[in-house]
Amino acid sequence: MLRFLPLKLGRLYRCLKLLLVVGLFVVLLMNTHSLFASFQKNELTDRRFINLNKCPACFGTSWCRKFMNGQVSFETWGRLRFLDVFNVKNVYFAQYGEPREGTRRVVLKRLGSNQELAEIDQKICKRATGRPRCDLIQAMYKTEFARINGDVRLLTPEVVEGWSDLVHCPSQRLLDRVVRRYAETKDSGSFLLKNLKDTERMQLLMTLAFNPEPLVLQSFPSDEGWPFAKYLGACGRMVAVNYVGEELWSFYNAPWEKRVDLARQLMDIAEQLTNNDFEFALYLLDVSFDNFAVGPRDGKVIVVDAENVLVADKRLIKQNKPENFDVWYESRFEECDREACLSFSKDSLCSRVTVDHNYYAVCQNLLSRYATWRGTTGGLLHDPPAHIAKDGQLESLLDECTRPKKRYGRFQAAKELREYLTQLAASSSSSATAR
Repeated sequence: MLRFLPLKLGRLYRCLKLLLVVGLFVVLLMNTHSLFASFQKNELTDRRFINLNKCPACFGTSWCRKFMNGQVSFETWGRLRFLDVFNVKNVYFAQYGEPREGTRRVVLKRLGSNQELAEIDQKICKRATGRPRCDLIQAMYKTEFARINGDVRLLTPEVVEGWSDLVHCPSQRLLDRVVRRYAETKDSGSFLLKNLKDTERMQLLMTLAFNPEPLVLQSFPSDEGWPFAKYLGACGRMVAVNYVGEELWSFYNAPWEKRVDLARQLMDIAEQLTNNDFEFALYLLDVSFDNFAVGPRDGKVIVVDAENVLVADKRLIKQNKPENFDVWYESRFEECDREACLSFSKDSLCSRVTVDHNYYAVCQNLLSRYATWRGTTGGLLHDPPAHIAKDGQLESLLDECTRPKKRYGRFQAAKELREYLTQLAASSSSSATAR
């Protein structure tokens, strides 16, 4: 009897596979009309599809002419609406064309799931009318987004503090930077809030409250050397950013030399966002393989999801001198049963000058043996060559960076790890040149 068990299971598996194929075929047949319509129509020219009809409860209008002119179009699979059920994050790949420059790939984001976007509509309606449904445009003028009107000269910390991670502990210097670099206005360059139109002001504030990623990309642009994707523009509730390349996860099993170079860059990003000449510390609160991408030509690692970035103004911390401001803050390692989890105190990140959070986040969630993603453990630096594994230095530094045994051990381990990875990358490059 037992001999027939594998045979039965095999038949069952084949039957289930056949049923799945037949089911998909039936779905395709039922959606044949809409399928052809999807390929023929550019839905990005539809005001309702991109939620332009909901402005000023939207993220901007700077790219609307490009959308309406048909210069932006979904790539093949992005045109099939019945596949949206799998696209929970509402992130799409598209082609953007300029007459003289040709076409290039861009990434389109709604900045939230359908449920999250519906919830923000309900919140706006409830604040304005007390009901979950209403005329959204009229309601916007009755919310806090409209109360900060043209009579208000500056966007101040007490108004927006805690609205999102970006402004969990904002300084006036940070907010002036956000307003001055706001890209969804023709008259950018001024930190005076009153210089924005009413609709532009409401769009900025809504973005700040709902998902500040566009404002992070604008305030700390890639053109100035910050490791973020380039912000291009928005239309309604569709934001366009530059396509960077394949996600970091695609390189999990890349050749050792490539993974060493990527690890070195990740540690460099952690250092740059922690210590820079501007004295803004940008702490990454959501670190996973999906939130980084690698350029196909230059191999450069870039942060492609900047929604959860907390910005602390070190200059203000030194000036205000809160309790223990000059005591080094060590992030505490905690084991958890979820992927890409981190332990941190936002208030501590906001009140200390010297913080190891970014080193801890990169080491634990991306590089070390503690890193877990999509059911796989071992981190980006898994399975090193025999001579490096035997030496033990890499494993020791990764362990100390993730789960330090000494007080302030992570700070020193991160410094030494960066140097060690730089040496490994240089030796790999020399070996490749010699060959």
